Amino acid sequence: MNNPINTDLKHEWSLLQNQFDSYEKHSLLIKLANTALLSAAYVSDTLSAFVGLLLLTLWGQDAIWKTFQWRIETRLLQIENSLLTSGNDAAYQFNTQYEKTRPGLLGLISEYARQAIRPTVAFPHLILIIILGAYCFAP
Repeated sequence: MNNPINTDLKHEWSLLQNQFDSYEKHSLLIKLANTALLSAAYVSDTLSAFVGLLLLTLWGQDAIWKTFQWRIETRLLQIENSLLTSGNDAAYQFNTQYEKTRPGLLGLISEYARQAIRPTVAFPHLILIIILGAYCFAP
């Protein structure tokens, strides 16, 4: 007979996995927007420190987005562990789990910074900023 707890966990896992994948797609759109921004500024010959600030802002937004995704990943791993061990009643606890581990302001900023320096987040933001810097400060 199918365990109703496992059924609940499987439903939650499916919901969160779809959300996790959606966050990945949106992160890629942020990266594309950043690339388009620099390209448009280059083509229109409007490269400036302001464009650099916009590039940094989008990078920060991507890091925040990836932090939300990481929170989903944490719950997905918990669910997967529960399903593996069976009989656990941990279904539908995503927000509760987050509230238990939610850091303060400095911890939250630290989370965002850790996400920002991950290679999958930093690319292409760091490269775009280096290109802009090379262009703006070239002799």
